[in-house]
Amino acid sequence: MASSDDAEGTLTPVDFIQLQEYMQCSTLKVKDVIKAQHREVSYAVAPVERPPSFIESLKYVDAEGFSLFLKTYLEVNDVPADFCQRLFRYFQNVEQDDSTKASQAKCGVFLRDVSCYFSVLEEGQPQEKLEFTFKLYDKDGNGHLDSSEVDRIITQMMRAADYLGWDVAELRTVLKDMMTAIDVDGSGTVTLEEWLKGGMNNVPLLVLLGLKVPRRDGQHIWRMKNFNKPAYCCVCQSMLLGLRKQGLCCSRCKYTAHSHCSNKNVEPCASTFVKSQQELRVPSHNWVRSDRSSKCQVCQRKIKTLAGRRCVWCQQMRHDECIYTGLSTCNCGPLKDHILPPWAIYAHSKEQDTSLLNVTPDGNILQIVPIPDVHPLLVFVNPKSGGNQGERVLCKFQYLLNPRQVYNLSNGGPAPGLHFFRNLRDYRILACGGDGTVGWVLDAIDKAGLPVNPQVAILPLGTGNDLARCLRWGGGYDGSDLTEILKNIETSELIQMDRWNIQVTPNDPKQEGDPVPYHIINSYFSVGSDASVAHRFHSMREKYPQRFNSRMKNKLWYLEFATSETISSSCKNLTESLAIECCGKPLDLSSTPLACIAVLNIPSIYGGSNLWGESSKPDSPSSVQRDEVITDPEVLKTTAQDMTDKRLEVVGLEGMIEMGQIYTGLKSAGHRLAQASQITIRTFKALPMQIDGEPWLQPPCTIHITHKNQANMLMGPPVKQSSFFHLK
Repeated sequence: MASSDDAEGTLTPVDFIQLQEYMQCSTLKVKDVIKAQHREVSYAVAPVERPPSFIESLKYVDAEGFSLFLKTYLEVNDVPADFCQRLFRYFQNVEQDDSTKASQAKCGVFLRDVSCYFSVLEEGQPQEKLEFTFKLYDKDGNGHLDSSEVDRIITQMMRAADYLGWDVAELRTVLKDMMTAIDVDGSGTVTLEEWLKGGMNNVPLLVLLGLKVPRRDGQHIWRMKNFNKPAYCCVCQSMLLGLRKQGLCCSRCKYTAHSHCSNKNVEPCASTFVKSQQELRVPSHNWVRSDRSSKCQVCQRKIKTLAGRRCVWCQQMRHDECIYTGLSTCNCGPLKDHILPPWAIYAHSKEQDTSLLNVTPDGNILQIVPIPDVHPLLVFVNPKSGGNQGERVLCKFQYLLNPRQVYNLSNGGPAPGLHFFRNLRDYRILACGGDGTVGWVLDAIDKAGLPVNPQVAILPLGTGNDLARCLRWGGGYDGSDLTEILKNIETSELIQMDRWNIQVTPNDPKQEGDPVPYHIINSYFSVGSDASVAHRFHSMREKYPQRFNSRMKNKLWYLEFATSETISSSCKNLTESLAIECCGKPLDLSSTPLACIAVLNIPSIYGGSNLWGESSKPDSPSSVQRDEVITDPEVLKTTAQDMTDKRLEVVGLEGMIEMGQIYTGLKSAGHRLAQASQITIRTFKALPMQIDGEPWLQPPCTIHITHKNQANMLMGPPVKQSSFFHLK
């Protein structure tokens, strides 16, 4: 039920948090949506008698137009109607302060003001967002928050706490104490300066406002946690009480605290780098208070709750009195081959290094020095892959490794991480995401101009994960222990995987089509019915992203579209619409009616199908040269597929039924057409195509595929099948 505040057109913290949750899942920026509206009128324009130039400059929209804008921007088709109405009423109230707009505020809102609001949430710093929320709660606009406004804030923050799952039994008193502490001069009112100064150092307040907490080295990364077994506050040493989300837990060091104790004199989190070069290459433990019971590594006696400490890097547990009696040197424990320890990172001064590229997001200028016999792991995580899996994997790696070596790809892509590791010669990369994420990382490595190209392993979080499958990293992460995956990386095998340039030249440059998604092939290229299914899938996912929030749902949608394509046969007689040359030699496609043609670099496509199939053993050793084209059906039967041989395989399929037969094992392979090192395809009409699972509709064109380079990829250890039956 809406409160009186809601009826007056204000935004509650719950609205604020809910809106930011929607924005985190959206891939669009508000400026992109506004630009798109210039090209296509998609919002209802309120009937106001104004010149076109006036309407164009202010972008005045009514309630229906605002709802359409919100759905487009958030990429959610079912935004709750009451939530949308509260946002609309809020912007109406804001605009009533502007005399030039007040006469129209009853009809609609100005999109320009809306875009400014969303831009602050997208790109603003915590201080800017705090200033924005101050103005949001300062209803009378007098520049300070009086007692009634503070009480309203506390009431709204109680709602936000309940929405976030906090235990609110004693929270009102805690919030009152927090607000009283912010009022430094004790005047009974909170000024903007007091709000900014107090808010920036008040973690629970920032969390309740839905703001990102600024992090410094040694500062805890707090998150609310639901403890399934008794837990204790490391500050006051009392039990964390409540039915759900009883307290805060640092995702980096697992330090626990009550929400009201987090602003007290808490012990610092683990340092991620050293402050001077004298501390470099000096391995030392970093002890943090632990509330768990365990055995002391020095005296072998049991450690009672809150009576011991744990080393963040080697995970050793010791009594308080045993910390200095054991070995002072830290070996980083079981994950020593992957961890980038703090004694390998040191801080520069701005006078020593003026390059902006070397400045980290928290304002430090850091540099890495090599550590002998260690292969630090640079982790890239796509948080939007695999539903919420990406976010969880990101937090887990920040705990297992040094946060300085774990990068969120949503914050600047792979370039910052590659630049940070540029001085190392022997390190590995773990790309956590789908095949598109892996391609993104490989492209960034090409552009970085590194002296040595690092070896890349994969943690599959996407839907198809074909590249991960053929490199033995599995068809999808199942939530298993990440330490086992890190151990598999240690025993992995290096291979040189081929990568290919693809150049698409339209026959008529004036004829517009979809943009070509990639200019490099890592896995496969295809044209025909399979690309038609992928194109429909991606179009539907862009329109209704909430329907595609799990790997299983995605596969069911693929099945539905494949069934529809089987009935419609939109690419029947594909061979009449294109011609193929392999190293300049025309390929005969007249023998079999095909609906799909795939050019393969790896032995996996469509989420685990091997279209080329297994090859019979040749009677005599092969003597095929790299530039030689193989089209003889008998020779092709004994020709094996290899992702390192600088050659591509061309396969044809008669339709979606044959594709399903191969996927389920009812048929061993498609129609082997050729193996070659260069391929040219000429199309005579618009056809659906895809590169590495990214589809588009292409007008008549000429396609050239040539070898680009080889990437250093890590192949996982052989998989041990646990049973006779297993899923792909």
